[in-house]
Amino acid sequence: MGQVEAERTDDLDRRKRAERSIIKTYRKELWGPFTKALNVYKLVNPGDRIAVCVSGGKDSMLMAKLFQELYLHGERNFQVEYLSMDPGYSQENRRAVAENARLLGIPLHTFRTEIFDIVAGEGGSPCYLCARMRRGHLYSQARELNCNKIALGHHFDDVIETTLMSMLYGGQIQTMTPKLHSKNFPGMELIRPMYLIREADIIRWSRYNDLRFLQCACRLTEAAGAEQSSKRAEIKELIRRLKEVNPQVESSIFRSMENVCLDAVLAYKKGGVKHSFLEEY
Repeated sequence: MGQVEAERTDDLDRRKRAERSIIKTYRKELWGPFTKALNVYKLVNPGDRIAVCVSGGKDSMLMAKLFQELYLHGERNFQVEYLSMDPGYSQENRRAVAENARLLGIPLHTFRTEIFDIVAGEGGSPCYLCARMRRGHLYSQARELNCNKIALGHHFDDVIETTLMSMLYGGQIQTMTPKLHSKNFPGMELIRPMYLIREADIIRWSRYNDLRFLQCACRLTEAAGAEQSSKRAEIKELIRRLKEVNPQVESSIFRSMENVCLDAVLAYKKGGVKHSFLEEY
């Protein structure tokens, strides 16, 4: 057996190991929460054509593999495109995304934009503008591929962190929902199939299979080390400390968004209209 053939065999073995570990080794932590979210929140319907958005990080790469396993083991009544946007990655990061996709057998449909360059010239914090622009490009490209949904790799930790960030920094109570209709692309919908999966379990799966994915691939935050001082990093640390006192605090934060008592709030918004408790007092 030649060196090239041996490398291909090794890559195939690693891919099969990663796939088996989703269904077997981490069935309770990954496969179970994934299929539960699909069923509970009705995220995938017959006839759907879904653009699974793959940034190159651990979350989106795992999501792509979960969809492949779903298609293999479930009802094949939907279609999937694996969509990867290059917003201006460095050459090294671009190669890393392509190599991991090849290793894991994910057929990426890749397109390039100049988002990083555009955002860099705006000044201030680039993250919000970058996120909006990226999502707009993903919707647009997904529509060109005749998809009616885009799937993003946000997980359970993203949900509870967003909930606390909204309260502590935004002065409002809102969370990241499992799905939502696009306001700017009629007929398009965003879904979050990893809604119930814990980040720690994604990390464990990655390490178990010796997989190394992109961290923050943004040229701007990479250079400045902004991730370490971000509000999300502060919230992660806050939750970590709260868990030392209350190990169930993460579940409590999550459930709070399922148990909002409108009889005990001062005001709430519905359809963009604000209502006060005094209206029915």
